[in-house]
Amino acid sequence: MSACVCAFILTSSLLAVVSGALGPPTNVTLKSRNLDLVLSWDLPEGSPHGLSYSTEFRSAITAFQPACRNITELRCDLSLFNISIYGNYTGRVRALLGAHRSPWTASNHIVPDKDTIIGSPSVLLMSHHQTLVVSIEDPKFILSSLRNVFHSVFYNISYWKMGQDRELRRRDRTSQNRMVLDNLDPWTEYCVQVFITTGRTPHPSEPSREVCEKTDSEDSPWVPAVIVLVVMVILVILVVLVVLRWRHISQFLCLKDVVPDNVTQTLLAPPESSMFLAMKNSEPIEEINHQVSVVAAVRTVEKEVL
Repeated sequence: MSACVCAFILTSSLLAVVSGALGPPTNVTLKSRNLDLVLSWDLPEGSPHGLSYSTEFRSAITAFQPACRNITELRCDLSLFNISIYGNYTGRVRALLGAHRSPWTASNHIVPDKDTIIGSPSVLLMSHHQTLVVSIEDPKFILSSLRNVFHSVFYNISYWKMGQDRELRRRDRTSQNRMVLDNLDPWTEYCVQVFITTGRTPHPSEPSREVCEKTDSEDSPWVPAVIVLVVMVILVILVVLVVLRWRHISQFLCLKDVVPDNVTQTLLAPPESSMFLAMKNSEPIEEINHQVSVVAAVRTVEKEVL
């Protein structure tokens, strides 16, 4: 019975193709994720094997223009055809089989900057004592970047203790991609998840994957203990080395070699140069002094009376 049904369906499909009634693709949809633009569709009802497809698209101010031609995939990436992220687009597709063409099937309208689905951000979590530092990286866009398209970008952070989802905490609408989560319990594992909202898209982004990290203690008592232990070990090693090498150290610091006698005599012997002997045996020079008298001269000025 099943063989008869299959034969009937195949015969009907062949008759439909021969008569020129090739069915159009179904569920033609235009979607955008991270500012791409993808046209997708399903097989025509009762379609035979060996179908190919051609696609076209247009904006609100242009006519239809060709996109993917004679493809066998059930999708076409319109981002490759010089589109604008601010345009209003629609697409259409038809099936091909030899010389036969199906009717066009149109898709929905879409505006990429308003209707795009924002992908999940990347989250890096680092522990610092009793706090967690959350670093967020925006998803990669196809035709632009998140910050260039959306000027109002907010991060919404959810965090909770591992295994205690009921005690969910939130930090909503922060514009900084780096945040410190404080007032956490020491030595406790927390999990964090982030999603993005903007002022232009009605729905939030896809949530990030859950990232978990364990906090430390604010005052780690083992850190100073380790430092003191290392210093004590170094001091003990130095003391042992000094005790074992004291003989060599003392010989280096206190020299036992005496200066030779000939060197001492040479240094203590008086100089024998002729100039030194002449200066030593010379008599003192006799100084000659002359008496000097100082006479004060007074000049008298006579005034003539006319």
